[in-house]
Amino acid sequence: MNLDKLDPSFHHFKEQRRHMVQYLRKLGIKDERVLEAMSKVPREYFLDLVQQDLAYKNRPLGIGYGQTISQPYIVAYMSEVAAITPTDKVLEIGTGSGYQAAILGELAHQVHTLEIIPQLVAKARQKLNSLGYQNIHVQHSNGYQGWPEEAPYDAIMVTAAPPQIPTSLVDQLALNGKMVIPVGQLKQKIVIVTKTYSGVTKKTTLPVLFVPMKHKSILE
Repeated sequence: MNLDKLDPSFHHFKEQRRHMVQYLRKLGIKDERVLEAMSKVPREYFLDLVQQDLAYKNRPLGIGYGQTISQPYIVAYMSEVAAITPTDKVLEIGTGSGYQAAILGELAHQVHTLEIIPQLVAKARQKLNSLGYQNIHVQHSNGYQGWPEEAPYDAIMVTAAPPQIPTSLVDQLALNGKMVIPVGQLKQKIVIVTKTYSGVTKKTTLPVLFVPMKHKSILE
């Protein structure tokens, strides 16, 4: 990733990224690979110009089409509990801006990411390509169906909230794989799903607020 070729002004945000990582440590993020990824990926690049000064505030931000980019702590937390290794293949449901996909691209061997809104697909693909990520593959698709042709996945990360855990995504998990997913409607919590020899386990963790997971493709 060579930000100099994109815009030298991105160096303005290096200090803000450093402070963000210090803040994430204070909030309990311990995985050094996750913290390194968070320090490396330019969150401001995935935002419109008018919002870039807010990039390293710990808050979600709108990216258009009724969608958001998650706050840095949630991005780091979900990445940490997914326990991704450098050899893993990861599926992301909800590409959005592409920021979370970039973090995953720093952690995993291959990332397959799905987005239901075609305009966001085009923008995220352009951003990720310009940053040099050759291990991230973006597709316009319905997240409920997953990407079965590339399954199984060592980890699945869902960045929109379904009312219930889709069985199709559980089916695409590898043995000992983890899925990190916000579940619920009015009240949502992050659920960590682990597939084992003896079945599927679920651990409910943080209360969150994600946009709802859409059922149908948006073609306009």
